[in-house]
This record gives sequence, structure tokens and C-alpha cells, in this order.
Amino acid sequence: MRNYKNIRTLEDLQAKKLELKVEYTLKQSIFKVDTKNFIHQFSLGSLIKKFATPSNLFKVDDKLNLSGTAMSLLLPIFMNKTLFRGAGFLTKAAVGLVSGKVGKSLDAEHISAIFNSVKGFFSKKKEKKDKKFIDYGIPPDSETY
Repeated sequence: MRNYKNIRTLEDLQAKKLELKVEYTLKQSIFKVDTKNFIHQFSLGSLIKKFATPSNLFKVDDKLNLSGTAMSLLLPIFMNKTLFRGAGFLTKAAVGLVSGKVGKSLDAEHISAIFNSVKGFFSKKKEKKDKKFIDYGIPPDSETY
């Protein structure tokens, strides 16, 4: 509890009231800043920035093979919905088994390599043309050269 025995006059009361109000607003602003920092620390965006870096994802993938598990589930669905749409039950089952096994063997490095090769296939590479030597019929080791 606070000790208010030194308040004797109305001016002392007004001064104490102003002092408490300043203290209250100071503590309120400090509390707001601390709360914002705490909420920002555990927000979804900051957690993603902290834990979802590419190096961390490759470490997790080495341990759990998340990309292989995801590909073993998504690849059969993709193949059956796009390439083998009109195929029969046996064909879809065989494609599902084979693509599931292939998907399990894929990890993050294989997937990124496949993505880069497909991206490189569609992107046009501009080749610099070397200036060709123009032959005027005079041999280069000739004295007239």
C-alpha cells in the first residue's frame, strides 16, 4: 500500500494526483510496447521467418523426408487427374503404386533440381555470338598480312 500521510493541503493532493497520473500513463505505455513486442515475437509471420528458412527446411527434410511423403501422396493424384484421366481402374491403380514409390524416393534436393531443369527448359538462353573471322583469302602467316 502507498503511504499518503504527507498530504496536508489541497495543493499536495493535486500534486500527488498529477504524480500518480504521470506514473500511470508511463506504466501504460511501457505495458503497450511490451505487449506489442510479445505478440510480434509469436506471430505467424515471425515464426515463419524464424523457422522456415531454406536451411532449416532441408534439415527437417533430411530427418523426416516431408517432401517425399508429400510427393508420394500428391503425385498419384496429379497423375490420375491429368495424364491418365480416361484410363481404367487397373491402369490408375498401377500408376498410383508406381508414382507413390517414386514420390517417396524424392527429397527436397531432387525436387529443386527437377524444378530448375524444367525452368531452364522453358527459359530462353541468349547466346552471345562470337565475331567470326572474315577470310579475305590472304593467309595469316603471309608477309603481306
